[in-house]
Amino acid sequence: MDLTLHVERLGFGYGRTPVLREVTLPEVRAPEVTAIVGPNGSGKSTLLRCVAGFHRVRGQVRLSGRAAGERQGSGGILYLPQDPPPPSSLTVFEAVLVARKLGGAGGGGEHDARVAATLLTLGLDGLATRRLSDLSGGQRQMVGLAQAMTRRPDVLLLDEPTSNLDLRNQLRVLRLVRDLARDQPAAVVAVVHDLSLAARIADRIVVLHEGTVHSAGSPAEVITAEMLGEVYQVEGTVQHAANGVLTVAIADSL
Repeated sequence: MDLTLHVERLGFGYGRTPVLREVTLPEVRAPEVTAIVGPNGSGKSTLLRCVAGFHRVRGQVRLSGRAAGERQGSGGILYLPQDPPPPSSLTVFEAVLVARKLGGAGGGGEHDARVAATLLTLGLDGLATRRLSDLSGGQRQMVGLAQAMTRRPDVLLLDEPTSNLDLRNQLRVLRLVRDLARDQPAAVVAVVHDLSLAARIADRIVVLHEGTVHSAGSPAEVITAEMLGEVYQVEGTVQHAANGVLTVAIADSL
C-alpha cells in the first residue's frame, strides 16, 4: 500500500497567539525521512503534535487519502516526544512489551519475539532486565525509540530523538531511524536540531521560520549560507565533502 502523509494549510495557535500559519508540507512518503529544522520557537514541536492529533487545527492532515484519525490498529501515526520515558520499576523488556501490546499488533509469542528483535537492533539487549529507574536519560530515550519501533507505525513522528544522546549515539540513532523507514517501510518526520545531522539522514528538509515554511527540498537545496542568514540570523558556510556529507560551519551572529 502506498503510504503518503499530506499536511495542507495547517494553522494553530494558543488563544490569540498564532504558532503555525498555513503550513503545507511536501508529500511525506514511505520510506522517506523528512527532517524539520528551524530556530527555537519556530513551531517545530507544535507542528508534530498537530500532525499527531493532539491539537484541534485548521487545515488537513491525511494519511493515504484518509483523515489521519481514521487509521486504526498497529499502523497509523505514532508520535515520540522529546522527553524520554520516565523512571519506573518496569524492566526495559517489559516497557517495550507494554508498548507493543498497546499498539494492537500480533499476539502471544509474536510480541516477545518482536520486542527481543527490536532491543537487539538498538543495542539494548544487554539492558533488557534493567529497570527504567536504573537507566540514564539517554538510555531511556533509546527505550522510547524501541517502544515506537516495535509498534510498526505507518508514520513515525520524532521530536528531537537525539537530544539526550552523546555524539556517537546521535549518529547511530539517526541511521537506525533511516533503516527503520526503509525496512518497515514507514514515513518518518523528525525534528532535528543539528543541521549537519539532518542533512546526513534526511531525503528532504523543511525549514520552519516564525510558524511558516521558509523552504523545503533536498539538503543541498535547502541548507545554504543564505538560509542561515535569513532564518538563523548567523553568518556561516556550508561545505560539501566528496562523500556527500554536508557540514555547516558558523562564523558569527548577524
